[in-house]
Amino acid sequence: MKRIAITAVAAAALISLGACSKNAQDQSLEAANAVGADVSATASNAVGDVQAATDQALNGASAAMDNAGDAVKNKADKAGDTIKHGAEKARDAAGGALKDAGNAIQNH
Repeated sequence: MKRIAITAVAAAALISLGACSKNAQDQSLEAANAVGADVSATASNAVGDVQAATDQALNGASAAMDNAGDAVKNKADKAGDTIKHGAEKARDAAGGALKDAGNAIQNH
């Protein structure tokens, strides 16, 4: 937006220079070229800043997703261990109950 406004002002200045001397026209043209170069450099710097900020945000998001994935894996591993331990206890309890039932049948 600023670039368009500056370009419009520079164009208006150049048009109004038609009645000025050659020296004044040359100086105005040099000034307009300098303004254009400044606008171009500022725009280029802004693009670089946006790209750097985008890269930083994406790197942060990637790290957060990696951490979340690690946390989910750790919780899943813990849940799997708990289920395995519970299944082993149930197996042992069922085996003991069957043994007791077999002994009770033999004794009668």
